[in-house]
Amino acid sequence: MVGSSFHQPARPSRWVVGITGASGSLYGIRLIEVLLQAGVYVHVVVTDAGWRVLKEELGWDVTRRQSVFEERFGELAAGGRLTFHPNADIGASIASGSYRVEGMIVMPCSMGTLASLAHGISDDLMTRAADVMIKEGRKLILVPRETPLHAIHLENMLTLAKLGVKLIPAMPAFYYGPQTIADLVDFLVGKVLDMMPIDHNLFNRWGGDTND
Repeated sequence: MVGSSFHQPARPSRWVVGITGASGSLYGIRLIEVLLQAGVYVHVVVTDAGWRVLKEELGWDVTRRQSVFEERFGELAAGGRLTFHPNADIGASIASGSYRVEGMIVMPCSMGTLASLAHGISDDLMTRAADVMIKEGRKLILVPRETPLHAIHLENMLTLAKLGVKLIPAMPAFYYGPQTIADLVDFLVGKVLDMMPIDHNLFNRWGGDTND
């Protein structure tokens, strides 16, 4: 036996972040920023509809898809800590279960992407990478953003929840006294970080009658 085969050097924490065409692209962008600040290596995939939302909601120039991410995150993305994958690249590293990542967050998650995952349809990198998380037993966190919800939406969420997928709907809280839109975004990003789990101080936690 070659003992050294069991002593691989430690690798950095790696997570996949997906952004779909649901409203709330700022959630995903803020999550990427916080993860990079925490020293996490981030793989990013964005659907075509997600790019449209980035243009409509944040005014991004979506004609330069990879470079716009590198420019947005600047030095945080240096050293290969941010990897952008075209959604059509089904041969990307994150499409294989043999590529080690801790898990994936789709934030925001459209009802179309959620439905594909609930029914095992993986016809692009976004859905393939998420399907890999399910089959490999890794963490998959979805942040659905839609209202109102009809029965099919709810049934699809239940199907995924039974598989161990974590669902964190884009429902901001107000008990901690948010003052800005950024506060509301940070609350939701913080809830995702709690589920990963990664320590943060993005919002003040409820302490009840204690001073904790």
